[in-house]
Amino acid sequence: MRWLAVAAMVLTVAGCQSAYYGAMEKVGVHKRDILVDRVDDARDAQADAQEEFKSALQRLDEMLQLDGGEIEAQYNKLNDDYEASKAAAERVYDRIEAIDSVAQDLFDEWADELDEYSNDSLRRQSERSLRETQRRYASLLQSMERAAATMDPVLDKLQDNVLYLKHNLNAAAVDAIRGEYRSLQTDVAELIEEMEVAIAESDAFIQAMQEGRE
Repeated sequence: MRWLAVAAMVLTVAGCQSAYYGAMEKVGVHKRDILVDRVDDARDAQADAQEEFKSALQRLDEMLQLDGGEIEAQYNKLNDDYEASKAAAERVYDRIEAIDSVAQDLFDEWADELDEYSNDSLRRQSERSLRETQRRYASLLQSMERAAATMDPVLDKLQDNVLYLKHNLNAAAVDAIRGEYRSLQTDVAELIEEMEVAIAESDAFIQAMQEGRE
């Protein structure tokens, strides 16, 4: 009977989605508009994540400059930056999931409506537009997922450093993680680069979708 519960949950979620889309359409907001808004939100979430990771790296750098005294206070700030980075990463993943949900619903609706055309020329034009939008979206999603994946090794290393320092708040412990800093620097630089690519792809996708409305 387990599959019945899963099926019921899926139907409930689908029903909620349908009700949401229906309510939005009543006020003139369609799936295409929702997709653009969610891509915009994801772009902002990626920019925020960049800043949080850079802040955590900077905090670790500052800690490595300390010589006793303020280590505990600096550790608390580093831990806060790590938690903020983790939360920012979760927001990025959530935004990507939300984008893909509405994108697939939009493409399914678009494909279904192709059968409703009586004018073959208009149907072919719409079909070409659908394929082009799907192509752009696939490129965007790949870029976002690639950028999101670069957050994981940074979070892992930050977590290791925070956990180690938590139980070893002394100059020797700080010196022990010094070798990890250069590796973390490289990972954060890659993260920022991939995020910039994804943000640029987001901008291009939003512009193309808006131009399609004109």
